[in-house]
Amino acid sequence: MSSPIVTPQPTTDVPASAALLERATRVIPGGVNSPVRAFRAVGGTPRFMASASGPWLTDVDGNRYVDLICSWGPMILGHAHPDVLEAVNSAAAKGFSFGTPSENEVLLAEEIVSRMDPVDQVRLVNSGTEATMSALRLARGFTGRDVVVKFAGCYHGHVDALLAAAGSGVATFALPDSAGVPRSSAGETIVLPYNDLAALEAAFAERGHEIAAVITEAAPGNMGVVPPAPGFTEGLRRITADHGALLISDEVMTGFRCSPSGYHGLEEHPSGAADLYTFGKVMGGGFPTAAFGGRADVMAMLAPQGPVYQAGTLSGNPVASAAGLATLRGCTPEVYARLDVVSRAIADATSAALTSASVPHTIQWAGSMFSVFFRDAAVTGYDDARDQDTDAFRRFFHAMLGQGVHLPPSAFESWFVSAAHDDAAVDHVLSALPAAARAAATPD
Repeated sequence: MSSPIVTPQPTTDVPASAALLERATRVIPGGVNSPVRAFRAVGGTPRFMASASGPWLTDVDGNRYVDLICSWGPMILGHAHPDVLEAVNSAAAKGFSFGTPSENEVLLAEEIVSRMDPVDQVRLVNSGTEATMSALRLARGFTGRDVVVKFAGCYHGHVDALLAAAGSGVATFALPDSAGVPRSSAGETIVLPYNDLAALEAAFAERGHEIAAVITEAAPGNMGVVPPAPGFTEGLRRITADHGALLISDEVMTGFRCSPSGYHGLEEHPSGAADLYTFGKVMGGGFPTAAFGGRADVMAMLAPQGPVYQAGTLSGNPVASAAGLATLRGCTPEVYARLDVVSRAIADATSAALTSASVPHTIQWAGSMFSVFFRDAAVTGYDDARDQDTDAFRRFFHAMLGQGVHLPPSAFESWFVSAAHDDAAVDHVLSALPAAARAAATPD
């Protein structure tokens, strides 16, 4: 049954959220536990949510919103999906955490491996950051080299060596790339322009004997969605293989969302796949779990089998694993088809509304993930992503929020939909777009 539409109060009239923010700032830096949530890029009061169901969020003031964040990707089936809820309740009733192996973690690992042909084994961890950090350590241990190559605008979690030109929250706040990062860590990272194979060739020509790995988002989503140019992924595989370096494909965001096998499943790999992959978000179904995995000979370097140490008290948590397994099993062909229908309907209507209001924009895709850039040219890298009208986005964001649609509160983020976005939810988004587009076109 479709949820009734409740129009929120004006964006400045959220007293319960404002009161919680004031309390939070006394005990939590900035009042939030992840920076983009603070609304610093768009201004105003972040909404403190009280509950969520299907495609809807309800804040502590009782206002309801169509959710186009979906917990930054994990809620592919929608909030509080009955099958996932049943799996979580069943697992929790048997114990929250054992500190020992359990069947649920084996089942989740088997599900991931069955979906990803290049992945022979995985190690479960607790966050995407932990997954990329561990994959880097493993690559260094396997190759005996120290230097890592990453691309500007790609975000791989808040790992010291990778928090340079990282897009997303860093772009939003214009922070120094290496604030708090030791020079020794930053010095082992080479940052190159995304989609630029010539720059990568030059880096390997100069320092190829030192480079342990190249890490890339399979399709970046943290500077907005910027898909790899034709031949770019293949070039990464060729160049790394020629120099004995590993290729790490970060699918924390795209994994199991873009297709049953992530963005990997949308590309051809004539020269072979990446050596290591990182996963998160969808594979946890909203719970804090993630994974890294890849070739058996590389994974064999991990303790207790090999010399590269990695551990985690809550890794493979039975409740989180149950949520992830139920979510992945629920990602049927019908689910992916619905994601495509919903995302196209919203993106096409957004473009039409912005065009009608003469607002420059471009929309880019990775599977059903998409971004609306407030500029009239394609975005191929980080410099392009930063060259957009963030003030227009801010006006657009608040106009949508005021009509009951919660977008990501940053121009440097992907929009996400779920299979639970029914026609009523989609129609509500579409009805909000014309006024929001006019707001975007009207300077303060």
